[in-house]
Amino acid sequence: MEKQILSTENVLLNAHAATKEEAIKIAGNLLVDQGYVEEAYIDKMMEREELTSTYMGNFVAIPHGTEDAKKAVKSSGLSIVQIPDGVDFGGGIVKLVIGIAGKDGEHLEILSKIALVCADEDKVNQIINASSKSELLSFFEEVN
Repeated sequence: MEKQILSTENVLLNAHAATKEEAIKIAGNLLVDQGYVEEAYIDKMMEREELTSTYMGNFVAIPHGTEDAKKAVKSSGLSIVQIPDGVDFGGGIVKLVIGIAGKDGEHLEILSKIALVCADEDKVNQIINASSKSELLSFFEEVN
């Protein structure tokens, strides 16, 4: 059976991060811990952030690896870190960090599904205020 892209194990509620780097590491470690990526992928997520911010607006950032990070991806997966107090991503405050790892070009399809959810500011606020992992995941049902 193929691994789900997003499950409750990939979600962290009420996290705290002092810096965007710390927030990216939290999201990356969830991907590592669930077996989606090798640990080297986190460094590639940091490299990507140095090249261009992954802040998307609406309190959302979607950190992901650089082009050469593909070899560190074992299977496509997402991690979602809810940071109610927010963290400064340079371009704005982020309260929802969605780590993404795509295998075999799947990341673009996954990104487009996430973008549809996160384009709606009301939905994003509901996700930020979700009190359970299952409540949070209900907004991302199309991703799996």
